[in-house]
Amino acid sequence: MNGDLQERIEHWFAQGAAAIGNAEAEACFLELRGKLEAGELRAAEPDASVPLGWRVNGWVKRGILLGFRIGTMREMGGETLRFIDKHTYPVRRFVVADGVRVVPGGVSARSGAYVAKGVALIPPSYVNVGAYVDEGTMVDSHALVGSCAQVGKRVHLSAAAQIGGVLEPVNASPVIIEDDCLIGGNTGVYEGTVVRRRAVVAAGTVLTRGTPVYDLVKGEIYKATAEMPLVIPEGAVVVPGSRAVSKGKGAEWGLSLAAPVIVKYRDEKTELSLVLEEILR
Repeated sequence: MNGDLQERIEHWFAQGAAAIGNAEAEACFLELRGKLEAGELRAAEPDASVPLGWRVNGWVKRGILLGFRIGTMREMGGETLRFIDKHTYPVRRFVVADGVRVVPGGVSARSGAYVAKGVALIPPSYVNVGAYVDEGTMVDSHALVGSCAQVGKRVHLSAAAQIGGVLEPVNASPVIIEDDCLIGGNTGVYEGTVVRRRAVVAAGTVLTRGTPVYDLVKGEIYKATAEMPLVIPEGAVVVPGSRAVSKGKGAEWGLSLAAPVIVKYRDEKTELSLVLEEILR
């Protein structure tokens, strides 16, 4: 069934501007959007047969872009909250049967985002189109789940955590946060970074494609390559750090650059410090 949908999405995406205003193109997109919301389709999904362990579904991303292309600007919302956006991407509406805890005060999830049962959305937070947020996860105040970002089960995205998304280029992997991770407050995880299961990213840490991560435990340095994004190992505890500039004016001025550091791997003490997460959920 999805194979047929993929063919139709590829067809209408290839039509460019000719797809605008076409009822069949819109119906095709709405089918894709519905499957994304139901968790039946994902922009990226686990796949043990590829080196990263995740497969990017480029055609799904093209379908999301098709929705932007064919959408027209409209006023939407109610009397107290109005906004102007493409009509193909209204705010997603939840009902009790969805099992999602939507706390009042400024929570918004865009249509085409999957939010599983047991997820808590704490205001003000935002989940963008194509994102996948799995069971038992908490999206805390001021947290962002970017377009096509993949967030696993029982993850805590702490206050002001920014999980970047990657919609374009369509073949690039989005940010992926695997199961049972803790992402601390005011963190930033961007540009396709993969955080493996049970890792802890401490408050204030920023991870990007150009960020080297220094592992004090294993004596290794992790970097993105042309083929692979930055990958944080399973169970790693990453904290903000710095490294001195050794040459030129940087050395003369005593400057240092940000350098995330893995100081340990999760143990019983780390687990005890996370007991509060279960209570909050």
